[in-house]
Amino acid sequence: MKAFVLSRYGSPEVLVLKDVPKPVAGEGEVLIKIHATAINDYDWSLVRGKPLLYRLMFGLLRPRNPIPGMELAGTVVDMGPDATLFKVGDAVYGDTSDFGFGTFAEYIAVNEKALQPKPADMTFEQAAALPHASALAMQGLIEMGKINKSQRVLINGAGGGVGTIGLQLAKEFMCEVTGVDSGAKMEMMRSLGFDHVIDYQQEDFTRNGRQYDLILDTKTTRLPYAYQRSLTPGGRYVTVGGSPLKLIALFLSKGLISNFSGKHMSILALKPNKGLDYISALFQKGKIEPLIDGPFPLLKLPQALQYFGDAKHGGKVIISIDL
Repeated sequence: MKAFVLSRYGSPEVLVLKDVPKPVAGEGEVLIKIHATAINDYDWSLVRGKPLLYRLMFGLLRPRNPIPGMELAGTVVDMGPDATLFKVGDAVYGDTSDFGFGTFAEYIAVNEKALQPKPADMTFEQAAALPHASALAMQGLIEMGKINKSQRVLINGAGGGVGTIGLQLAKEFMCEVTGVDSGAKMEMMRSLGFDHVIDYQQEDFTRNGRQYDLILDTKTTRLPYAYQRSLTPGGRYVTVGGSPLKLIALFLSKGLISNFSGKHMSILALKPNKGLDYISALFQKGKIEPLIDGPFPLLKLPQALQYFGDAKHGGKVIISIDL
């Protein structure tokens, strides 16, 4: 089979398309023919080996996972021993990160618990766009953020996969939603339904004097006190990613901030695929739809990864695996 293989850290050009053996489904696993995959921050960090702190997870000198990728939509083509949740021919999708990586390839053998049935009216490209981003948005806003009706919500990094799904979830609660991203994405974000948009290159939302009941941050780049001043009394700040050093600072101080200010600061520890059935139900009711950038052909994956890293994309960057 064809797969993009990573043998050393570097720019996306270090990814090489190779012929590698097709995997075999082990105990509790299914073999999936992948039709579409998606690019995530994990992939951008894994390929570059940056920030350097991440090499403790990825491998100090060279990547432990030779084939990146953690989201898929595809078809079950074989079953391993004791795999019982699906049958050959089933269309599935999911986030594989709890069980490993390897979706930048034509096939993957993965634990069946990493997968959900794909609704018939959902395309493979739409399915590949949903697992990771929708879980971050749902768990961040609903489970940890405890979103309520008619709140003022701000999403930082609003033009990406998490932000565009987060907008739709917040609108289910009739919230007033502000989106923060680069100036190039302002018109797109307005067209999606954000009530207010902020170009972070022109305005610092933590210094403009406005306050929000709930902030969902995909790009934590400041120290915790900066976000605290943008929260209403009793407000909640939830981050799903950002600078490792800033996240460490938040982890060390969030308890003190909550105790002394009554404002809640949290870091989401993602539970992959949790709530995906809820997202599927919203999709089938026509209440949620992923914004797809692409799909790009598999051969263009290194260029698509650089495009993602340059933050020029809108929604989810999707790769079509079918050659």
